[in-house]
Amino acid sequence: MSVNGVAKPTAINEAQQVEQSPSDQIVPPQPSGSYVVDERVVASFPIPGTKVIHALNYGESLWGKTAKVIVQLPSGETESYFLKVVTLGGTGRHIFVPRPYAWGKYSQETPETYFLLAEFRDVGEQPAEPIQFASKLADMHRRSISPTGKFGFHIATCHAKIAQAVDTWEDSWCALYSKHLGHVMELAKPILRWASFDIVCELTLEKVIPRLLLPLQSDGRTLKPCLIHGDCWDGNTAMDMQTGEAFVFDVCSFYGHNEYDTEEDWDARNLLYSLSFNIGNTIYVPGSNQRQVVFEDMTTLCKMFCPEDLKRELSKVQQGGEMTNNRSEYRAKAEDEEEEEEEEEEEEEAEKEEE
Repeated sequence: MSVNGVAKPTAINEAQQVEQSPSDQIVPPQPSGSYVVDERVVASFPIPGTKVIHALNYGESLWGKTAKVIVQLPSGETESYFLKVVTLGGTGRHIFVPRPYAWGKYSQETPETYFLLAEFRDVGEQPAEPIQFASKLADMHRRSISPTGKFGFHIATCHAKIAQAVDTWEDSWCALYSKHLGHVMELAKPILRWASFDIVCELTLEKVIPRLLLPLQSDGRTLKPCLIHGDCWDGNTAMDMQTGEAFVFDVCSFYGHNEYDTEEDWDARNLLYSLSFNIGNTIYVPGSNQRQVVFEDMTTLCKMFCPEDLKRELSKVQQGGEMTNNRSEYRAKAEDEEEEEEEEEEEEEAEKEEE
């Protein structure tokens, strides 16, 4: 198949065929409705004395709100800024885009809300023109230099609602990615409550990752820690309407293997890299159909690199499947009943205090 005239490799298994990048052009965002700018955002404008003329909702975000802020500078000239606002509740606060001007916390105490103020860029087309985009991405990988010479980052950057476990420094790419993916898997397990999923997660961490990633830095081979976008898909790229240049946004960067930014090639390593995104989408994106996809992806990898382990462990689940499912249902019911009891006790205490 092809996307925007560029050939795409065939998916490594049939499950991914429903998850290919969209071939249709993404509709550029349009301003709509007024947006109230918080006083701390105004105080963060890069030029003191700047006043808000008006602000409009601009584009869509699953995890927050985005706006176009049109201001008047002290010189009388007008300027536009891009504003992204995220209210916490499990959602991260570290979001990085080109030319950030300021970030901070809203003046309101609840709900806990953070903003990012950045250069405004008119979106001309989405996704970005592939050849120009690929050239710019490769240039970023080449020129970037890890401050420690290791893989990781100085803070935990966020992929949507997930604070990534990359806030450490590792000599081994295998070690860092194991921590990163393992953290996402642990978030998914209590939500999915699926014994077979738990098994392929453990086998992927214990068998597949070392088999695929350790050879990259063995027998004299070296791997450069590159600054990566971290969530590099069509929807996070665009062409600037004014300059005609490709640009990216909504990054969740860290220093990693440059292949991590090109996961749609669907060879075994890149299929492995896709798991952190797709598991996150499975548990947090409303209506996501990727639950079965990620299970099939991990099963495919396990069949390639540890087939006997996979067969043995899944047979254990199948033999005790009914009992396992009943226990899971019982635990879920017990947890729900416990939450209801706590709510009732809180209501009773509140009534007593009112009396």
